[in-house]
Amino acid sequence: MTQNRVRLIVGLGNQGESYRSTRHNIGFMVVDRLAIVHHIHLNRCRFKVNFGRGNISNQSVILARPMTFMNLSGPAVRDLTYFFGLDTTDVIVIHDDIDIAFGKIKIKQDGGHGGHKGLKSLIQAYSSSTFCRIRVGIGRPPIGQEAKDYVLGEFDSTQRAVLDDVIATAQAATETILLKGVAEAMNRFHGKGIPKTNMGREP
Repeated sequence: MTQNRVRLIVGLGNQGESYRSTRHNIGFMVVDRLAIVHHIHLNRCRFKVNFGRGNISNQSVILARPMTFMNLSGPAVRDLTYFFGLDTTDVIVIHDDIDIAFGKIKIKQDGGHGGHKGLKSLIQAYSSSTFCRIRVGIGRPPIGQEAKDYVLGEFDSTQRAVLDDVIATAQAATETILLKGVAEAMNRFHGKGIPKTNMGREP
């Protein structure tokens, strides 16, 4: 990897205390873990995005959390991207995915939004989909529960018991992308995760 390349790492989620521990905010949780481990302070704000600069795996990074609601995050992230002179190919987005079993990670370079409103907002704002995604599986809702209620609900007790491991896996996938590239990260993490994936209905 080119060591002087700056990467923008964006965690998707919703601002506010009532959303802090919800499944939809797993992207925020991963970015927060990266910030703690690598001593990066998210104490700057521009274009309705909280962000901080630092180094991960000897690479210059910007960790970011949009302050908008998720479905409106695209313009804010786009403006921050272009402010720092970056391209969409410099962006890594970490987000929840209801179509992946809980605890599993999938990595994707480019592609559609799959119904995810945060990704849809980003693609529309960029007029491009050429950014990397780390998709963190949250599983399907139980039969009879609406998807919206499920993603905006908190992890259940069984899921919470292993949530730190899930976040750590997404953290490691991000670090591998920075150090070794997307292909190596896919080889190591794509479709893998914690041993038990029966916590939440399988897609």
